Amino acid sequence: MAHSFADITPPIALTPLDGRYRSQVAPLVDHLSEAALNRARLVVETEWVIHLLDREAIPGLRTLTEDERTLLRSIPEEFGAEGIAEHAEIERETVHDVKAVEYYIKRRLAGTSLEPLAEIVHIYCTSEDVNNLSYALMVRGAVHDVWLPAYEAVIGDLAQLARDTAEVPMLSRTHGQPATPTTLGKELAVFVHRLSRQARRIPANQILGKINGATGTYAAHAISVPGTDWEEVSRSFVEHLGLTWNPLTTQIESHDWQAEIYADVARAGRILHNLATDVWTYISQGYFRQRLSAQGGTGSSTMPHKVNPIRFENAEANLEISGALLDSLSQTLVTSRLQRDLTDSTTQRNIGTALGHSLLAIANLRKGLAGLDVDPDAMAADLEGNWEVLGEAVQSIMRTLGVQGTTGMDNPYERLKELTRGHRVTGEGMREFIEGLGLPDAERDRLLALSPATYTGYAARLVGHLDEDPVGGGTGGSTAS
Repeated sequence: MAHSFADITPPIALTPLDGRYRSQVAPLVDHLSEAALNRARLVVETEWVIHLLDREAIPGLRTLTEDERTLLRSIPEEFGAEGIAEHAEIERETVHDVKAVEYYIKRRLAGTSLEPLAEIVHIYCTSEDVNNLSYALMVRGAVHDVWLPAYEAVIGDLAQLARDTAEVPMLSRTHGQPATPTTLGKELAVFVHRLSRQARRIPANQILGKINGATGTYAAHAISVPGTDWEEVSRSFVEHLGLTWNPLTTQIESHDWQAEIYADVARAGRILHNLATDVWTYISQGYFRQRLSAQGGTGSSTMPHKVNPIRFENAEANLEISGALLDSLSQTLVTSRLQRDLTDSTTQRNIGTALGHSLLAIANLRKGLAGLDVDPDAMAADLEGNWEVLGEAVQSIMRTLGVQGTTGMDNPYERLKELTRGHRVTGEGMREFIEGLGLPDAERDRLLALSPATYTGYAARLVGHLDEDPVGGGTGGSTAS
């Protein structure tokens, strides 16, 4: 009988984020793991004690000394491997994770000058008061300190590559068919612009929090200490944590802000997904060569000539997983039956997984972009083989001349369609056609001097718009050229 991997210690990871890809998503562990959740709960609980006493919310209680503030704040700061194990031991008895946090703090106050005030820990709080604020702190840290810098770094890499290739002409393809030429840099700049808009949206999202009791009415607060303005205490505490106060909730904070952030992150991921599929296609067309040393790995296991675009394929797949999870989070978290149900509790434990797959995809995109070399010769050959794309230029000049009163410019679109549709047109054939149109000298000479490689309009100039962008205007660490 095969050995059960479930019995092996240390435990074998069930998901690839905690196994194969652990090193690439490890920074999220400090923000979105179960241990990070309990540390955030410790922050909220201890700061609540400090806030209540500093604000004199409960008459007759003394204020804290600086040493006592330091003691309280050291509890989350010192929460490490031993603390994690101790909390787990307490939770096995309480069968309640937040209550275990409360008891964990009280153990540390025992025998200190704060022991007589230990019952202030978690006073007037429902578990969701602690949890919503904890998740707010965790998501803010994960998105702002880990995910967003990685996302902005890939934008920087791409922006630099766009600038480097601003003037490299490339055949466009609309519906997969040869179309009006562009430059590689302009096409990459489009992605930089799209991604940068999302980079500005995400940190602008409000992160809300509440601390108002079992059904959002401050009932326990008001009956215990009717003389205190508990709304003001609540507001000032939430803002003290660097969050936006939500004044109207049920037992739970409504999580709408989470749905908004996850929707933006998912949308950013879908733009990255589009980038991955386009770069994959450019590689297949020979516009990019891949350096195996930068991409890593062997290439094909059986065909030694191949360097597979694995970084972009990995990114594509992980962005699809991330997007699906983020969509699920957004849809689930905005609904809670009546004043409270627990669907959000288990759902929020998957935030790390959703952002982890996105972070993994970004890491692969950066590695992939750093291992690319542009092949201008391949692009030039493609352009040279598609002179028919100048049909647009010729018919546009004819139409302009026709409406200006020049004779002999009738039916320009139809005449070019007859020449070009379904036919390969050589440079010589296009020039012969232009010579026979009876164009004024200036327009004729301008068209005769044109080639697919020079018919790129403002493409190179448009890349300059990146310098106007506070995100895309930066430079990344890509070595692509």
